[in-house]
Amino acid sequence: MAWHRELLIGFDLETTGTDPHEARIVTGAVIEVRGGQPQGRREWLADPGVEIPADAVAVHGISNERASAEGRPADQVADAIADVLTTYWKTGVPVVAYNAAFDLSLLSAELRRHGLPSLRDRLGGLDPAPVIDPYTIDRWADRYRRGKRNLEAVCAEYGVVLDAAHDAAADALAAARLACAIAERHPKVAALGPAELHRRQIEWYADWAADFQSFLRRKGDPEAVVDGTWPLREPAEHRV
Repeated sequence: MAWHRELLIGFDLETTGTDPHEARIVTGAVIEVRGGQPQGRREWLADPGVEIPADAVAVHGISNERASAEGRPADQVADAIADVLTTYWKTGVPVVAYNAAFDLSLLSAELRRHGLPSLRDRLGGLDPAPVIDPYTIDRWADRYRRGKRNLEAVCAEYGVVLDAAHDAAADALAAARLACAIAERHPKVAALGPAELHRRQIEWYADWAADFQSFLRRKGDPEAVVDGTWPLREPAEHRV
């Protein structure tokens, strides 16, 4: 049976900002999905330990007061999410995240910030895999389509209902359903096994980043650099 009809794990974080190396987790969700239907879920609310900027509150709706009063300590949340995800990876179950390089890099930064075992440490030195990123796959499979590529726009393109954008659980479920919808539309994606699809996404993301970097330089920014690392980016000083 094709991977998109098997168990998938939707994953999403809502955060304090847009820099994955500096932003903190505010909420997180992991949703078990099979055949497009949720089978179980885990959700977290964190006290990030820093003020949540007003523009971030406007996106996800979690106030500083609520995070402080109801949220678990940030280190406990990061540790719990990492344990849940790595448990699935150890059994070969794909984790689906829209723009996975953001969420996984941010989770990795949180683990480092709190002195916790990294994702690779928890996986015996292996990289987190398989990861399925509808953002990366859609950009490759339908590269000439014009328009936005954010989660809302791509869900609309594939007819996937997104109940509440920027709610971690809703986004995680939508990401998993979107992965299934893309596979249904593009048989060449469905035909790849999860491990091979993971490897292809590494290539597709790197190719896109190189093209986008060239575009930016042609448009007048000769120093533009677009990181082509997927699905986990680490600051340069932490790369091996």
